[in-house]
Amino acid sequence: MFEWNWDSVAAECQNFIGPAGYGFVQVNPPQESISGDQWWTDYQAVSYQLTSKHGNRQQFQNMVNACHNAGVSVIVDTIWNHMAGLDSGSGNAGSSFTKYNYPGIYQNQDFHNCRHGINNWNDATEIQTCELAGLADLATETEYVRSRLAQYGNDLLSLGVDGLRLDAAKHMPVADISNILSRLNTNGKSLYITQEVVYGGGQPVTPNQYTQTGAFRFMDALRDAFTGKSNLSDLKDLDNRGWVPGSQANVFVANHDSERNSGTLTANSPSNIYTLASIFSLAHPYGTPTVLSSYSFSNADAGPPNGGAGNCNQGSGFICQHRWQEIVGMVKFRNTVGTAPMTNWVAPDSQRIAFGRGSLGFVAINNEDSAWTATFTTSLPDGTYCDVIKGQLSNGQCSGTTFTVNGGSFKATVPQRGAIAIHTGAKRS
Repeated sequence: MFEWNWDSVAAECQNFIGPAGYGFVQVNPPQESISGDQWWTDYQAVSYQLTSKHGNRQQFQNMVNACHNAGVSVIVDTIWNHMAGLDSGSGNAGSSFTKYNYPGIYQNQDFHNCRHGINNWNDATEIQTCELAGLADLATETEYVRSRLAQYGNDLLSLGVDGLRLDAAKHMPVADISNILSRLNTNGKSLYITQEVVYGGGQPVTPNQYTQTGAFRFMDALRDAFTGKSNLSDLKDLDNRGWVPGSQANVFVANHDSERNSGTLTANSPSNIYTLASIFSLAHPYGTPTVLSSYSFSNADAGPPNGGAGNCNQGSGFICQHRWQEIVGMVKFRNTVGTAPMTNWVAPDSQRIAFGRGSLGFVAINNEDSAWTATFTTSLPDGTYCDVIKGQLSNGQCSGTTFTVNGGSFKATVPQRGAIAIHTGAKRS
């Protein structure tokens, strides 16, 4: 829920996210940051007070409680690599600072001595001790910094936070991250961790060195396949590519950075390919998928509409991908199929694929400009199923298209630049 404020996230958890079957909601960095309406101000920490443009500590606590009551766990975007990059200023909770001096938190000795940007991306030391985009780089190898970051992490956990996204994790050595995580008081609860480690060809710091990371190569592979630069039919066995193992990968079609740098698919991509890629990411067994819910912008620096008071009303400026029927239908598909293996894979040409997930679900994706009619082999039990791309099962009836499985097969026409998906959780009879 990119840039939604805490009150809005709380309401959306109860009104939609929970009932739709989402397991987690990811929210923006909650700590005090530099003042400003731009989205990126959130990523320039000033202190670890939980007062930000998204709300105060009590509103944050209320949001966590509301989401938990709706059956939704909370992941917090967390800034451990750096502090703000401004020479001086004040944060949105009123804390004054100068670069390398954040009163009551950090002083000059708590930052790396490399006080310039990263010039050589083939040098691991530069990547992890120099300044990313001019941001004051914390000396995460020191005892004090580690203990202070763990203190912040434990504060979040004390409020019920269930997971952390570690921003700019590539710029922190694995040993430093592991040490800080080891200090967190999880009280026996499993803590979901996803780390931002962007792959760079030939660079010495790679995603495979980290556990539980965002799979940026997955994002790039989807872009290439759905734009026709490569073949959709090549995306069958993603665990055999040398990427992060699927059990540790957090996959996504786009994130808040990529949709601003023209590097990936976006909600504005032509020919429905963003939606098709989202369907694929939720259908394929590789990784744990995240759905980006973002807002429209003409300036890449622009903050959210309506001051971050998120809503999905027409004309609000929020895109609300998490509410799109195709995506909601596939969230329920994924919840139904669980860890069932991929079965019955077919790819009659480079931009058409179909596959099952054991005896629980089946999906077909047509990234061509003409319809695809076929008889598909499936392990699904006989019966009539709702196409969850077009509608849902309610009171025993399908609001969209239906398909009938008989004797291990069914006939369907997959629309041009479209998809179909059926599963046992949306079986009419």
